[in-house]
Amino acid sequence: MALEITDATFEETVLNSDKPVMVDFWAAWCGPCRMVGPIIDEIGKEYEGKAIVGKVDVDANQEFAAKYGVRNIPTVLVFHKGEVVGRQVGVAQKTAYTEAIDALL
Repeated sequence: MALEITDATFEETVLNSDKPVMVDFWAAWCGPCRMVGPIIDEIGKEYEGKAIVGKVDVDANQEFAAKYGVRNIPTVLVFHKGEVVGRQVGVAQKTAYTEAIDALL
């Protein structure tokens, strides 16, 4: 299951992590987000202990979505040592997400 990340926890969870971090920026009303959500949850289970996989609800948490230029959702960002190293906008195959994490492990 993906971790719920908020504006309050973003810096500690994502930017200060010593592991690769995948963040799904989504909203409850977004159809494509509901397609990506289960994939992100699955990846969260598979990479438990190796990477952090989380979700940011952009309706409730707009600070970091704005900071990283998230204009369309779903947008999945991959962070390594506090820097964005990958971006996937829209729905993609599971392998597109897992390959981004695998490259950092």
